[in-house]
Amino acid sequence: MAEQGRNTLTVVDNRTGREYEVDIHDGNVINAMDLRQIRVKDDDFGMMSYDPAFKNTASTRSRVTFIDGGEGILRYRGYPIEQLAENASFLETAYLILKGELPTQSQLDQFVHDVTFHTYIHENIRELLHSFRYDAHAMGMMVSAVASLSTFYPESKEILDADTRWIQMIRIIAKMPTLAAFTYRHHRGLPHVYPENELSYTANFLNMLFRIGVKQYHPNPVLERALDILFILHADHEQNCSATTMRVIGSAEADPYVSMSGAMAALYGPLHGGANEAVLRMLKRIGSIDNIPSFIEGVKNREERLMGFGHRVYKAYDPRASIIKRTADEVFEVTGRNDLLDIALELEKIALNEEFFVSRNLYPNVDFYSGLIYQALGFPVEMFPVLFAIPRCVGWLAQWEELLRDDEQRIARPRQVYHGSGERAFVAVDER
Repeated sequence: MAEQGRNTLTVVDNRTGREYEVDIHDGNVINAMDLRQIRVKDDDFGMMSYDPAFKNTASTRSRVTFIDGGEGILRYRGYPIEQLAENASFLETAYLILKGELPTQSQLDQFVHDVTFHTYIHENIRELLHSFRYDAHAMGMMVSAVASLSTFYPESKEILDADTRWIQMIRIIAKMPTLAAFTYRHHRGLPHVYPENELSYTANFLNMLFRIGVKQYHPNPVLERALDILFILHADHEQNCSATTMRVIGSAEADPYVSMSGAMAALYGPLHGGANEAVLRMLKRIGSIDNIPSFIEGVKNREERLMGFGHRVYKAYDPRASIIKRTADEVFEVTGRNDLLDIALELEKIALNEEFFVSRNLYPNVDFYSGLIYQALGFPVEMFPVLFAIPRCVGWLAQWEELLRDDEQRIARPRQVYHGSGERAFVAVDER
């Protein structure tokens, strides 16, 4: 019998009867490479773990974001998301995520100044955006535009120089709203509106999106703050699909622009950044509160999908969802009530009280109300993943920076379990 009290795991290989002692790290983690010592013969490759979609594999030690899905906790650098959404601005939160500490007033002023200084994009990029079809999807245009920035800033390939990395981060955060707004205006057939740098980060974005024929544009402060809160809530979310993509590409020492383009492509997928659009489509298809009972029965019979509920990580109420719900109320006081909101509220009430949903941890997530807010602000659904990507660039960059400074990291190269054919002799085409 193994000795108790040791911070190790004893593994018995029943094929050989051998015992192996594996160290336990950080409370509940074993090093996957320690499994390689488990082998039948000395020349065996050794044991591997099999984990499709990385459901139970930690690929990094991170200091950026903490999530406790069972308790519904989300913290950036230790600060609860509720406190940041209530008290901080998006750029203040961005500085925290990138630097690890909340900025002093002088640090924040300098950061805001630097971001503001880099909001303009090269005219050649504007021409690149013009080359897309009038109905090109906004996210496809953004993925291409961000990747193209690599060619405008070739020094970005000096990824091991800290000062060079920082200026690229500033540029990305500054230019994302400009690229997004230009993409939106292209889709609408409208002339581009250049940045007005005396405005705040979100007010400037709204100005570039919606200003029509007037010199001065002053967004409603409630809507400006609502967008700022949404940006805070979406700034990072630990090792999700797109953050993992950013890290994998970055592990090859690619520059931040092409790395982030890959992360954005992952976000483009409907299972990741397109979920709030799916919620809107679901609510529109339900049509009215009267149709909810039949829809719920369809969900229980696995004939319908309840979009915006449940989460891969959260097994309790997504803390971002409650913040967004309050924000939605404030937005609708300005824009008018969205008819779909009544359907959404009734769905939430059912999901929070019926055993079928509670037992399956189907609580509302961040996507359930965010689409309604974006729609109320005047955004078409094809802009939803773009609105996700603008703030998430901060989290991607923090993850990328952390990867490059981590001595344990190497170029990403997962193993596989091969199930293909054994060796076969080539057969000429006329003999097949």
